[in-house]
Amino acid sequence: MKLQFLSGPIGHFFEFLQSGVASVIPNPNISYGITIILMTAIIRIILLPLNIKQIKSTVKMSKIQPEMKKIQDKYKNDPQKSQQEIMKLYKENGVNPLGGCLPMLIQMPILFALFYVFNNLTFMSGSMTQPAGFLWLNSLAKPDPYYILPILSTVTTYISSKLMQPSNGDSAQAKQTSTMNSVMAIVFGFMSIKFRSALVLYWVINNLFQIAQTIWMQKVEKRRDAKA
Repeated sequence: MKLQFLSGPIGHFFEFLQSGVASVIPNPNISYGITIILMTAIIRIILLPLNIKQIKSTVKMSKIQPEMKKIQDKYKNDPQKSQQEIMKLYKENGVNPLGGCLPMLIQMPILFALFYVFNNLTFMSGSMTQPAGFLWLNSLAKPDPYYILPILSTVTTYISSKLMQPSNGDSAQAKQTSTMNSVMAIVFGFMSIKFRSALVLYWVINNLFQIAQTIWMQKVEKRRDAKA
């Protein structure tokens, strides 16, 4: 999936950003990695309003979990009535049950576009005498030979998704969600073994930004609730 409408502008922007970084840090074994980190930060800033909505939605979902449990227990023999009451509870508290999915849905096309971009940039195509590396990586154009990035991808994906999970206590839904988070993290980890290090580096840095934003926003929401 090339996603030309995204990969073209993203590729041009990456090269523009790289030329600026290279003018300050001419060493390609540093500049390309720094460019990927800067680009990740810029994308996160652009998506920040959506991520704030996502985190607020998660916090609200956590708050109404006790009420949801009561409704589910009360109407356990009438699933349709239970669903109606839960939807009513969502409406009364301004909760969108799908609000947490939007940022992830938006990020996936960006990830696919970056996959195409990193496969076609000059330093990836092999036209350079020496491919660009970063830190322990000899080449950002190849998978991580030490599996450090795939491990980081697995761990940060799990932590990021876990933080976004509404606290449902020990309910069956909570266990199911936790299992899904674990499976998703493992799948991303295995995929990262084969992907170019540049893409996996982007994903790991993206997760770290997500984790930091989530922790910060959750603290802000808790302080706001305490004052209220």
